[in-house]
Amino acid sequence: MLVGPRALARRTVLRGAGVCLALPWLDAMTPAARPRRLNAASDVRRLVAVYIGNGMNMAAWTPTASGPLALSPTLGSLAPFRDDFVVLSGLDNREGGSSEQGGLHSRIQPAWLTGAHARRTEGHDVSVGVSMDQLAADVLGADTPLRSLELALESVALTQACEPGFACTYVSTLAWRDATTPRPADVDPRAVFERLFGDGRSRAAQDADRRRDRSILDRVTADLGRLQAQLGPSDRAVVDGYVDTIRDVERHIAATERRAAGDPLAPPSSVPVADISGFTGIPTSAREHAGLMADLLTLAFRADTTRVATLLLVRERSERSFPESGVTDPAHALSHHERDPEKLARQARLNAYHLSLVGDLLARLRAASDTESSLLDRTVVLVGSGMSDSNTHSPLGVPTLVAGGRGLGVVGGRHLVCAPQTPLANLHRSLLDRVGVAVEHVGDSTGRIAELAHA
Repeated sequence: MLVGPRALARRTVLRGAGVCLALPWLDAMTPAARPRRLNAASDVRRLVAVYIGNGMNMAAWTPTASGPLALSPTLGSLAPFRDDFVVLSGLDNREGGSSEQGGLHSRIQPAWLTGAHARRTEGHDVSVGVSMDQLAADVLGADTPLRSLELALESVALTQACEPGFACTYVSTLAWRDATTPRPADVDPRAVFERLFGDGRSRAAQDADRRRDRSILDRVTADLGRLQAQLGPSDRAVVDGYVDTIRDVERHIAATERRAAGDPLAPPSSVPVADISGFTGIPTSAREHAGLMADLLTLAFRADTTRVATLLLVRERSERSFPESGVTDPAHALSHHERDPEKLARQARLNAYHLSLVGDLLARLRAASDTESSLLDRTVVLVGSGMSDSNTHSPLGVPTLVAGGRGLGVVGGRHLVCAPQTPLANLHRSLLDRVGVAVEHVGDSTGRIAELAHA
């Protein structure tokens, strides 16, 4: 039952058969939300971590000098956001290193957010450490339906392209609830969509509705109409735009599924066929796939369904190729460039393409309103890789940037060069500070990076 004008609760939800539709922030929610500090949109803080595996061409990544940010060739992909991100050099993902034979990728990736050293095992007894996103979710997730949202662009469970001696789990996710509990990353936009807007109906029931070309919005039409009648003009426009975005994403997923069903034997051009088998809602285009995930993540933030997310853009040891970048080499194979200038040039081009996918996410967050600011202003976005020079699998001086967070005190448009041997986990502690989560340490952290919030 909907309440009167200017008295909507922040957790107002429209429900129908198979639908649980949370609303974005509206002016009409202000009176009801005022008693709870974290329910005021101006106080909401969010965290996203985006991982690009297999290292970087560091010469093309690194800005030439500290201070005001001069964009390097790779960072040029983020030129529209120059004043919205800060690059940090000199941070070490040291716990991702190893003196043992093998396992370099399998330790690099899980160490990136945990600052911990992964146990060597091919079994279920995996162990690494709690990841910083999950430390954030312990606090920020207390007021949201989902503690956190884990997304990925490929499924290691299908390709099984893992290192001997190490469980595939280590390169299949970024998020660790505790040392032995990984949080699976979802690659299927349909599954994410149903998680955000469904109410737990069976997959068979969902499929039946799609065959009848029914939208989830069809089942809340009456409630939407009653809601709109009680809202002011500005709130009606917000709800209209929000509903239109949901409808567009739903149609996009459905169109992808229909294309797959129409020619199920045709192999995609940019994804190994084994990597999408069983996932008919996954576009073959990496940009299209990443764009859908960015849309879903933005919707989740707008509805305050979650405030914490990870996106595994490229996992370690990924043999996926990205022809849209102009580079046809598989990502992992190209990372072993052996200092070949032509391979290094192709790696730099691939790195720039991956950053452009990050730019697509930042654009969506910046375009979405969060009361008096944008979602990007109230969200810190950590982007990076667990290794620097991919040819040597070096966990030292890893490529790192932080975007967004202007409203949380992060000062962009800069290149910060950290002191030698500064743990990457020091940045994690600093980012947790920005989102209002106080912790004594993260992994191998030794302190904080105070300069992150000071020009």
